[in-house]
Amino acid sequence: MAYYLDLFSPETYEAFGRCDRGVSGFRARQRNVADRVKAGDTLVCYMTKFSRWFGLLEVAEGPFIDHTPIFYSENDPFIVRFKVKTKAWLPVEKAVPIHEDRLWNVLSFTKGQNKNSSAWTGKLRGSLVRLSDDDGKIIETAILSQLEGGEKYPVDAEEYRKLLSHRIRRPDKDVTVTVPEDTGPERGVPETAAPDIR
Repeated sequence: MAYYLDLFSPETYEAFGRCDRGVSGFRARQRNVADRVKAGDTLVCYMTKFSRWFGLLEVAEGPFIDHTPIFYSENDPFIVRFKVKTKAWLPVEKAVPIHEDRLWNVLSFTKGQNKNSSAWTGKLRGSLVRLSDDDGKIIETAILSQLEGGEKYPVDAEEYRKLLSHRIRRPDKDVTVTVPEDTGPERGVPETAAPDIR
């Protein structure tokens, strides 16, 4: 069994959480990488923008191509898919922050790094990156320990809401926008969607 990274944005975390969580999807350009993933492997779920580990999905079947909308109601770009079984899925307040000492001090890509540094983020830039067995087991243990009991990590509801973005298709590219409560000169500016994040 191998461990692979499965990146979610807050928006796709919410969308996936509302469905039966039986299928995980990736962009078409990840098709060749997806062929390395086998039944029995574990997709380790990480939420970008919020920097938390929150889920474990066991691959049951795939990859296969399916254009049925799951993550977006139209033109869902995550068409390279796997049937999965949910081993763990944590609510946001129980998802484990990357900077939590029990992870930060032992993961191969964060150990010894300054918590204010971004040097470690290269490992978390694209889905389907293979994690070392040791890193996968460490993260898996941390997530599973949160299922019964575990710690709660406070979530500022307003800040979390701001992280939820909406995708807009333009003729030249897709962009994500955050819809503010009130408009100000610096708010609601579109930002280009991250390439490999669902």
